[in-house]
Amino acid sequence: MKKCSTGKRLYASEQLAEDSLIEAHIHFEYKAGAGPKGVYKCDECGSYHLTSHGAMNARLSQLLVDGTIQKQKEAGRWNDKFKKH
Repeated sequence: MKKCSTGKRLYASEQLAEDSLIEAHIHFEYKAGAGPKGVYKCDECGSYHLTSHGAMNARLSQLLVDGTIQKQKEAGRWNDKFKKH
């Protein structure tokens, strides 16, 4: 298994890293301005990683602004409720 000296999770493509970034914001509760907000290609391993530094990813920003992330969070909460019954 390929590893990176940064210790960060590896993503084979920018798209996979961006999808993971979006999923993280759906599944975890980050305080305002916290958590991962972008992706970058690593000079060490050549894979993509998530980062909490720099500018916010444009797709993530749009999904936060238009309410999609919040709707997905709510859908997940309802899904969890139905699984319990």
